[in-house]
Amino acid sequence: MYRTRCYHDGMNQIVETLQGWRGPLQAFLRSALDLLLPPRCLGCGDRVGTPGTLCPTCWTAMHFIDAPFCACCGLPFDYDAGAGALCGACIAAPPQFGRARAVLSYDDASRPLILGFKHGDRTDAAPGFARWMARSGATLLAECDVIAAVPLHRWRLLRRRYNQSALLALHLGRVSGKPVVPDLLIRRRATPSQGGLTAKGRARNVAGAFAAHPRHRDRISGARVLLVDDVLTTGATVGECARVLRRAGAVGVDVLTLARVPKPVRLDPIEDT
Repeated sequence: MYRTRCYHDGMNQIVETLQGWRGPLQAFLRSALDLLLPPRCLGCGDRVGTPGTLCPTCWTAMHFIDAPFCACCGLPFDYDAGAGALCGACIAAPPQFGRARAVLSYDDASRPLILGFKHGDRTDAAPGFARWMARSGATLLAECDVIAAVPLHRWRLLRRRYNQSALLALHLGRVSGKPVVPDLLIRRRATPSQGGLTAKGRARNVAGAFAAHPRHRDRISGARVLLVDDVLTTGATVGECARVLRRAGAVGVDVLTLARVPKPVRLDPIEDT
């Protein structure tokens, strides 16, 4: 199964590389790929009409985040509090980033989907996820100058073999046409897993863990950066990344994630980057 997914992912990459080849050849390659390996639902594995999508059953089970939500962190509201309304947490302690938006609520329905992508080698899901993120973060994308990703420490990257946030950022760049610099930030210190820590513990855990890549400082200075991650939990990781980017000269930092944990925050081992 893993080899089949890798093959399908590789073929998809070939097809995407030929996006400029409009016409019969591109249609033939897509049809051939779908004939050899029919598109499967990202959730349950049933056949679907288009690669990187969900079947109707899995789609209706997902909780997609839409307005109303906090104008800053994107926390869903139970009722419309008016334009520009902020949640209590953002009023009490404004985050380092400007705005955060997410596609899905991280819950029992979306958890298997996201954990499969993050830990289960389901890299074939990245293009579909990026299209969802492009819709949810359209305003942030329109205003950003460069897309970056929350980095993994080199030892964790070696074990996992890929950075799921960087994959999302790269595919988001393909969808939006915005430049992507996956290593705009580096992780200079290996941190223990965030799972099981309190909000304050998570903040202490990532304090000083990130730095602006010396090679890309010119890309940061004066830029609006869109920072990409998979799941927003307490915001400690993206907040520390945003602080580093702002100190390096970024004029603004927004955050776009595939999912976010709704209130009350569940402190399970999901945010271990």
